[in-house]
Amino acid sequence: MFNDIGALELATIVVLAILVFGPDKLPKVIQDVTGVIRKIRAFSDSAKQDIRSELGPEFKDFEFEDLNPKTFIRKQLGENEDLKDIRNSFDLRKELNDVADAVNNPETEAAPAASSAAVTGPDLLKKPAAPAQEQRSRFDADAT
Repeated sequence: MFNDIGALELATIVVLAILVFGPDKLPKVIQDVTGVIRKIRAFSDSAKQDIRSELGPEFKDFEFEDLNPKTFIRKQLGENEDLKDIRNSFDLRKELNDVADAVNNPETEAAPAASSAAVTGPDLLKKPAAPAQEQRSRFDADAT
């Protein structure tokens, strides 16, 4: 329930509780809060049992956690054998490693014996040169 509360937050809550309620009233407040939490859980469990009994025997394996879309999708993907085969045949890490290797180690063409520099493709990070004047399209300032 409180998985994301760290030690500093917990210490802050304890100090604030002592300041607000005082050391003599704090145990009574803690008992009241835990009693309310128990009543809410009991009410929730009885509501779940009522819903399950009203749905009938065909929904006896129904879990309310399955209503969460992430849980539902994870469960469906885990149970479907066809999807398991597809997922196992497609290895994203292998594909990414192949692409990274291709980028980091480009294949070089055979360079002449006099030149030791490797022939590479165009540098995609450079801006392309402006086209010659006759290749430029005409710009009509009135049309915009």
